[in-house]
Amino acid sequence: MQEYDIVIIGGGPAGLAAAVSAKEQGIDNIIILERDNQLGGILNQCIHNGFGLHTFKEELTGPEYAQRFIDKVLDMKIPYKLNTMVLDLSDDKVITAVNEDDGIIEIKAKSVILAMGCRERPRGAINIPGSRCAGIYTAGTAQKFVNVEGYMPGKEVVILGSGDIGLIMARRMTLEGAKVKAVVELMPYSGGLKRNIVQCLDDFDIPLKLSYTVTNIKGKDRVEGVTIAEVGKDRKPVKGTEEYIPCDTLLLSVGLLPENELSRKANVKLSNITGGPEVDERLETNQEGIFACGNVLHVHDLVDNVTLESVNAGKNAVEYIKGKKSDGKKVEIVATEGVRYTVPKYVNPENVEDHIDVRFRVGDVFKNSFIAVYFDDQREMHIKKRILTPGEMETVKLTKAMFEKYSNCEKITIKVERE
Repeated sequence: MQEYDIVIIGGGPAGLAAAVSAKEQGIDNIIILERDNQLGGILNQCIHNGFGLHTFKEELTGPEYAQRFIDKVLDMKIPYKLNTMVLDLSDDKVITAVNEDDGIIEIKAKSVILAMGCRERPRGAINIPGSRCAGIYTAGTAQKFVNVEGYMPGKEVVILGSGDIGLIMARRMTLEGAKVKAVVELMPYSGGLKRNIVQCLDDFDIPLKLSYTVTNIKGKDRVEGVTIAEVGKDRKPVKGTEEYIPCDTLLLSVGLLPENELSRKANVKLSNITGGPEVDERLETNQEGIFACGNVLHVHDLVDNVTLESVNAGKNAVEYIKGKKSDGKKVEIVATEGVRYTVPKYVNPENVEDHIDVRFRVGDVFKNSFIAVYFDDQREMHIKKRILTPGEMETVKLTKAMFEKYSNCEKITIKVERE
């Protein structure tokens, strides 16, 4: 059995940043395990710009952003294994993996960083009636076909779901000569960033149909068209509002799911809301020495935030190996009244050196509202927000001074208030 101080599962932006951070903290015995044939993860197929504005203060494409960290990994001589599938992770940090060169390998780690990213929700998860004809893809699969493989999935396209990847693919397909007939969204608001709605839909006159869904797919061998209908407040189609759109391709952008099969095998406690692990301020899960960062933890809006989080995960994994444990009293952060979840879920006030960033998403669109933070029953923060949307991640800073002020605090509550 091989032994490593830190094993990082996943070689995407989260895994790379965590590895670089751990190495900078003085730990050499690190390995990255990546199932793909190259490092960089999903960024390799995201050839549009808009990455790195916070991290590098310049606008990069996905592959350029990834390459900055790949270069660091190579310069620091951090070992990694490609084409390596991790099959199992036990709660005592034994990893079973397989690849063509080594066969089945077992690795004992002092600390594990989970950085497996997320996957797209498939057609089977949303139960659209219709035959199993060709021409139905998740938006990410279509993105890989166009940007990496050089294939066009179709010429006349309808996109279901207005998450960021769906919006970006609306623009990409248009630039490659396809006609995007409509982006159809079940909710009364878009799930993507405002800038993507403007740059990907408005700039190309692509209609966004809110509170609509696809109710039927027509076609035997290939998609011939889809029927869409308006939905009521119960999210069910309203009879009489059906509209038929001829098309040869349907792209699905209906949500992302953190990739947590391995986390379950290690008995890591997962959130019912995000599907990712519940972590404390050090990004440590309920299993001692197992940390999580990036989209495996919760789906981020910006890769810069993934990097920031992963740098902390690498640093905290090193501190854990050097003997720092989360032993003190943990205070739970409760998300309620418009706030869907928070990361972290728990805070040990003794571990807060200066401040901690608490990230969260809201569950609806709120205008002219406030983000309120309560320590027990005392309101400590009341931040005015012109607009809050589920597509944009929010952050509040909880300082050491606040924890000292409320030293006997039992719980922290974050909510949306109207006044």
